[in-house]
Amino acid sequence: MTVTDGRSLTGEITDILVANCGLDPDVAARAPTASLEELGMDSLALLELAAVVADRWRVTIPEQAAELSIPAVAELVAQGTPDPPGHTENSILIAAPLELVWSVTNDVAGWPELFTEYAKAEILDRDGDTVRFRLTMHPDENGVAWSWVSERTPDPATWQVRARRVETGPFAYMNIHWTYRQEPEGVRMTWTQDFAMKPTAPVDNAAMTERINTNSVIQLAVIKERIERLARERNETTSHRGDGHE
Repeated sequence: MTVTDGRSLTGEITDILVANCGLDPDVAARAPTASLEELGMDSLALLELAAVVADRWRVTIPEQAAELSIPAVAELVAQGTPDPPGHTENSILIAAPLELVWSVTNDVAGWPELFTEYAKAEILDRDGDTVRFRLTMHPDENGVAWSWVSERTPDPATWQVRARRVETGPFAYMNIHWTYRQEPEGVRMTWTQDFAMKPTAPVDNAAMTERINTNSVIQLAVIKERIERLARERNETTSHRGDGHE
């Protein structure tokens, strides 16, 4: 497959959206890094875009294309048919009260004490139930401390959290769904992650899927141990008080 350079492709993708999907070119020009969703493209518009791109370049646009900017779509076309978007699902059973698991895991400022991979968690903004924050990891083997901005919106009525990376870095997009379910032996906490890597990323979707699955198992085990220890400590404190001890 032969395609023009990414810069020209960005213009072609924009033209397709304007001609076939109702995109306002002035809006696109003012927000070149906005996602298609932020540009007002609905599911029907995305289906039309996917059909035109498939017909013209024989490239498949992922279902999560709404999270991509026009330049990111152009990168996918330039790369050719991308490997399937990444999807992972990892869970663990935590022997602790649901309210405790919920409160501890949604205390973003306390994540450096909950996860082993984060050196710092800075709250940047709160808008209703949505919190925007910057995470900084411990330096890697090359001394690089990776950092990015994410946001999450917890819904205590359904015991679910929706999260996404705002500064995506090597990801085209990264969405995370947390669920908490009460079971006879404790709380089942599940992380579901849907993502795609940029064509310029050092790893592809398959490699990142493997990395996330490996790391999630480690972090979930750490979280389980720390919350269960906290639950035991609280139970012991309550028991002592009930026995008349201070």
